[in-house]
Amino acid sequence: MGTKLTAVFQKSPYGYIGYVEELPGANTQGKTLEETKKNLIEAIRLVLEANKQLMEEELKGKEVTREEIGEVVV
Repeated sequence: MGTKLTAVFQKSPYGYIGYVEELPGANTQGKTLEETKKNLIEAIRLVLEANKQLMEEELKGKEVTREEIGEVVV
Protein backbone atom coordinates (compact mmCIF):
# COMPACT_ATOMS: atom_id res chain seq x y z
CA MET A 1 0.00 0.00 0.00
CA GLY A 2 1.47 3.35 -1.03
CA THR A 3 1.19 6.76 0.52
CA LYS A 4 -2.14 8.44 -0.08
CA LEU A 5 -2.42 12.18 -0.57
CA THR A 6 -5.35 14.22 0.69
CA ALA A 7 -6.93 16.64 -1.77
CA VAL A 8 -8.92 19.51 -0.26
CA PHE A 9 -11.38 21.50 -2.36
CA GLN A 10 -13.03 24.81 -1.48
CA LYS A 11 -15.85 26.47 -3.34
CA SER A 12 -15.05 30.06 -4.27
CA PRO A 13 -16.97 32.79 -6.10
CA TYR A 14 -14.99 31.89 -9.25
CA GLY A 15 -15.19 28.08 -9.06
CA TYR A 16 -13.03 25.86 -6.88
CA ILE A 17 -9.65 25.98 -5.18
CA GLY A 18 -7.79 22.74 -4.59
CA TYR A 19 -4.65 21.79 -2.70
CA VAL A 20 -2.86 18.78 -1.24
CA GLU A 21 -2.42 18.78 2.54
CA GLU A 22 0.77 16.69 2.46
CA LEU A 23 2.52 18.49 -0.41
CA PRO A 24 3.08 22.23 0.06
CA GLY A 25 2.96 24.09 -3.23
CA ALA A 26 0.56 21.65 -4.91
CA ASN A 27 -2.45 23.88 -5.34
CA THR A 28 -4.68 25.01 -8.18
CA GLN A 29 -8.06 26.34 -9.17
CA GLY A 30 -10.74 25.64 -11.75
CA LYS A 31 -14.21 26.62 -12.84
CA THR A 32 -15.63 23.20 -11.95
CA LEU A 33 -14.73 20.59 -9.37
CA GLU A 34 -13.76 18.15 -12.13
CA GLU A 35 -11.46 20.73 -13.78
CA THR A 36 -9.89 21.51 -10.41
CA LYS A 37 -9.21 17.80 -9.75
CA LYS A 38 -7.56 17.44 -13.16
CA ASN A 39 -5.48 20.58 -12.56
CA LEU A 40 -4.44 19.34 -9.12
CA ILE A 41 -3.00 16.13 -10.54
CA GLU A 42 -0.87 18.21 -12.90
CA ALA A 43 0.17 20.49 -10.01
CA ILE A 44 1.36 17.43 -8.05
CA ARG A 45 3.46 16.29 -11.02
CA LEU A 46 4.97 19.76 -11.44
CA VAL A 47 5.84 20.15 -7.75
CA LEU A 48 7.52 16.74 -7.61
CA GLU A 49 9.43 17.45 -10.82
CA ALA A 50 10.56 20.89 -9.59
CA ASN A 51 11.67 19.45 -6.24
CA LYS A 52 13.72 16.79 -8.04
CA GLN A 53 15.38 19.39 -10.27
CA LEU A 54 16.22 21.61 -7.30
CA MET A 55 17.81 18.70 -5.47
CA GLU A 56 19.78 17.64 -8.56
CA GLU A 57 21.19 21.18 -8.83
CA GLU A 58 22.08 21.23 -5.14
CA LEU A 59 23.88 17.88 -5.41
CA LYS A 60 25.67 18.65 -8.69
CA GLY A 61 29.35 17.83 -8.41
CA LYS A 62 28.90 15.95 -5.12
CA GLU A 63 29.49 12.25 -4.76
CA VAL A 64 26.10 10.69 -4.06
CA THR A 65 24.35 7.37 -4.47
CA ARG A 66 20.87 7.43 -5.96
CA GLU A 67 18.48 4.58 -5.42
CA GLU A 68 14.77 4.25 -6.23
CA ILE A 69 12.88 3.31 -3.10
CA GLY A 70 9.54 2.49 -4.74
CA GLU A 71 6.31 2.89 -2.82
CA VAL A 72 6.52 4.42 0.62
CA VAL A 73 4.27 2.88 3.25
CA VAL A 74 3.42 5.07 6.21
